[in-house]
Amino acid sequence: MTSVRLDVWSSDDFDDSRNRFVGNSFSEMDNLKRRHTTTTQTQGYEPVSFEPDIDYAKTQKPQRSPSTKFASHYLKQEFYFDVHPPLGKMIVALAGLIAGYDGYFDFTSGSKYPDNVNYVVMRIFLASFGAWMVPLAYFTAIELDFSQHAVFLVALMIPHTFASVVSFFWTRCCYSLLSRLFSVCVKWIGLFVTALVGLYTIEDLWDKFGDLSMPKLLYLQHWIARIICLIILPILIYMLSFVIHFAILTHSGPGDAQMSSLFQAGLIGNTFVENPIELAYGSKITIKNMGFGGGLLHSHVQAYPVGSEQQQVTCYHHNDVNNDWFVKKTREAPISDNENEVEFVHDKDTIRLLHAQTGRNLHSHQVASPVTKSQWEVSGYGNDTIGDLNDYWVVEVVDDMYTKTDRIRSLTTRMRFRHKHLGCYLRAANAILPQWGFKQVEVTCDKQNNPKDLHTYWNIERHWNDLLPSGGRAYYKSNFLNDFWHLNVAMYTTNNALVPDPDKEDILASTPGQWPLLKVGLRMCSWADDVVKFYLLGNPVVWWSGTASLIIFVFILLWYLARKQRGYKDFSPAQWTHFLFVGKVCAIGWLLHYLPFWIMGRVTYLHHYFPALYFSILMAAFVTDHLTSSYIAFGIDYPASELKGRKWFETWNIVD
Repeated sequence: MTSVRLDVWSSDDFDDSRNRFVGNSFSEMDNLKRRHTTTTQTQGYEPVSFEPDIDYAKTQKPQRSPSTKFASHYLKQEFYFDVHPPLGKMIVALAGLIAGYDGYFDFTSGSKYPDNVNYVVMRIFLASFGAWMVPLAYFTAIELDFSQHAVFLVALMIPHTFASVVSFFWTRCCYSLLSRLFSVCVKWIGLFVTALVGLYTIEDLWDKFGDLSMPKLLYLQHWIARIICLIILPILIYMLSFVIHFAILTHSGPGDAQMSSLFQAGLIGNTFVENPIELAYGSKITIKNMGFGGGLLHSHVQAYPVGSEQQQVTCYHHNDVNNDWFVKKTREAPISDNENEVEFVHDKDTIRLLHAQTGRNLHSHQVASPVTKSQWEVSGYGNDTIGDLNDYWVVEVVDDMYTKTDRIRSLTTRMRFRHKHLGCYLRAANAILPQWGFKQVEVTCDKQNNPKDLHTYWNIERHWNDLLPSGGRAYYKSNFLNDFWHLNVAMYTTNNALVPDPDKEDILASTPGQWPLLKVGLRMCSWADDVVKFYLLGNPVVWWSGTASLIIFVFILLWYLARKQRGYKDFSPAQWTHFLFVGKVCAIGWLLHYLPFWIMGRVTYLHHYFPALYFSILMAAFVTDHLTSSYIAFGIDYPASELKGRKWFETWNIVD
């Protein structure tokens, strides 16, 4: 008896030949990249391999999955960060909840499933989504008005595409609103389906605009209906997925640092509320950029390979000791003899920021920044005793979210740092440094004084000072819209940082040019001799026929256009409209899901082709049906002489 086995895969399943972020204390970023460097994930599609018995995996090494790891966070209500929207992981968490999983098994490769992890129920639940692929593809073909033969061909090709199948999020064609809504909530690649729907909507409204018989009120109602259903409702559904996401993840977790300081302070278990309230000289702090997607002011021992070649200063999105800075007075300021005297920092004070780990001063000078050439470079320079005027920064308070004060308060005071000598402002605007900067965010000194630029706003996130009392627990509440936007910008920024490492060979990565012809497969786990191995390889018949059909359709279309121009009537108006409609849906759908990967800077893998593959399968069935049926006419009700162009061989006695 054959049963379906479902595994959710990621690069966590692979050995150490994977790409890594290089540098100091990059464990969280490294893990993030490892989770997203490859693979078929629950967010968009579920690989399903076939084995004699689903319970067979009990005796094997279970494959570690980021989706099950994220599901653990949901079940433990720990906040995490991922570059994809949350719906896919919430579905995996639902599978765990149904199966009675408590979230405390970490699915580490090499360990066996404990008795309290009902992986069979979890896999069956998730595999059911993949099973919906076939009926939904079947009904999609019906909606496209395929012939019965073509409908069955689509339904036959889909389950034979892989030893794994794609989940229902990619399977509904572009006219299914629910699929369009939820696909974007799983992965942003669903936006390509949205683009396809948008193009069709524009064409449809343009055709209706030319229909002079349509009442103006009815035409206006068409606009209103599409704005509500295709713009407003999708946005609300997308935002709802984050409302649920934030409502579940109420405890501090590994993804805290990606969010604003105020958001983190509201998480259960977070210690920010224990910060001393007001900032004093001698305090050790971390400084958070308040721009959307902003990180923590960071430095490390590596130097810029260009420009001043001084120590790099960046913004980093993960907790790290290299985020710590001491607040110091200027070298010319008098020093108190009383070590226990506390002097608070005020608005318009001039300070130095000394990096806690390397002892370098936060510094700027008239050297162009490595990425944003129009702004000055920010670096680490000198030490506590050696330096110059370029180490001095003026604190400018923007406002405080809870009170009016000229002192700097942890978490709630928004401030800017103006360079004392140059007059520029410390800024981090999500420009990404090259590989030598570990793909961290560039920090610059902006020559323009734009008081409304959030990327020049900073706040104190962590604060240590033995001379000051703990602030005590207070109620901090952040704004949902700010949190929503902040998280999405962070997702976008981090996703763009997932680029190939030129110094390492990645046997798992592939290029878009290899996908249509199936020139590559994908190792789904370790390839050691003593482990069960899984290899993702498409069905060549399905892949090649899909790719060939796209090319054949272009020639068929050109052929008919040439004949139409010469006055031949191969189709009735309705048939010609249907031919163009299906061709456009399949061809443009394939192009929208395939061409963008040519211009993406991030690392790409075979599974990125899956959505485009779906449209090529539709095209294969459509072209096959057209070539095998449309050239043979039954019940001809016009003169046989008009069939002369279809007599390819003399032995075809279609025409006398």
